[in-house]
Amino acid sequence: MSNDDNLEISRRRLLGTVGAAGAAGIALGAAGGAGVYAAAADSGSSASGASDATALTSVGATEALFHGKHQAGITTPLQSRGHLIAFDLAPGAGRKEAAALLRRWSTTAKALMAGEPSADDTGIALDAGPSSLTVTFGFGHSFFGRTGLTARRPTQLDALPAFSSDALDPQRSEGDLWVQIGADDALVAFHALRALQKDAGAAAKVRWQMNGFNRSAGATAKPMTARNLMGQVDGTGNPKPSEPDFDRRIFVPQGASGAQEWMAGGSYAVVRRIRMLLDDWERLPLDQQEKVIGRRKSDGAPLTGGSETTELDLNKTGADGKLVIPDNAHSRISAPEQNGGAAMLRRPFSFHDGIGPDGTPDAGLLFICWQADPLRGFVPVQRKLDRGDALSPFVRHEASGLFAVPGGAAEGEYVGQRLLES
Repeated sequence: MSNDDNLEISRRRLLGTVGAAGAAGIALGAAGGAGVYAAAADSGSSASGASDATALTSVGATEALFHGKHQAGITTPLQSRGHLIAFDLAPGAGRKEAAALLRRWSTTAKALMAGEPSADDTGIALDAGPSSLTVTFGFGHSFFGRTGLTARRPTQLDALPAFSSDALDPQRSEGDLWVQIGADDALVAFHALRALQKDAGAAAKVRWQMNGFNRSAGATAKPMTARNLMGQVDGTGNPKPSEPDFDRRIFVPQGASGAQEWMAGGSYAVVRRIRMLLDDWERLPLDQQEKVIGRRKSDGAPLTGGSETTELDLNKTGADGKLVIPDNAHSRISAPEQNGGAAMLRRPFSFHDGIGPDGTPDAGLLFICWQADPLRGFVPVQRKLDRGDALSPFVRHEASGLFAVPGGAAEGEYVGQRLLES
């Protein structure tokens, strides 16, 4: 683990870590066991040999650092709780007000990520440690016009194309500012959400908010790739930091010029609220579900055999002469080799917002993917899925956003300072 990957753990002494580097790397694939760490007791002891203090539990002790080359929450192991929130700047608020807001937000995020109270702290997370809290900030397309910075808006932030399967609610899409919060404790996550909402003050108002979850740290006997609400192992094909082209695919390179200069070390987040039509899906027999995905439900292995991490054999046919992985299977259509090498780092949360008027669950995936250029990552893959993915009848894209997420703040800086003060 390195500073560049923002995988720093607690400055408290730890005995070991489990889960950040499993078969599926660090994004959704790490959710099943990521963030499971063992913490040692403090060294202080009384004369009798008993410990003076009780150490935090393993989940509470983990800490992601605020400062670094990249913002935390991109390559950080996926947490069990998450909040996504978009803000619009208030009428009359501009660059000066935006800079002051990002300065306040950065101060609050730095304190809370270290397990320290924020200014005017509400006490919601008293007794808890950092719990792997991350707070990640991004800018939407409209932010640049509101702040007089249109000339510095990267072309990579141009609007995503329309897709035939979209049923987007504009009130729950886009936004001037975007914040992603993740933590392994629900109260710690909510505490951060509440603190940032209060910090917004008169400068910005909430446009939309979405709440998500994943499997809790330590819930499985061993680290493993998480499952989504369809029960499918999800995240196996994520690019991994160990791959030589990982940074090139996920992060804007250092030394970027022109409108992207301030984005060096940053990434672009595509955010989609994807409702899963679970009643329809669960009526499908198991073998049909597996053909839709192209993988076994039990362990995520390709239908062509092997284990979860075995490469898909896209040319293999069965005794009937038909492709073992159907030509419209989700795993086939989304595979990088089927999309000119297009890749993105998927790091989503599941959601469940109750039961709709028709009696069906309002549940699915808060899809978040990261890439150096959405026109080379998300867009080509989604275009292909839009044309014939067998999974399409069972999902509905209900909200969408694209955000420029700048690189991490150096010591003494706030997030976005290189854009707002240069």
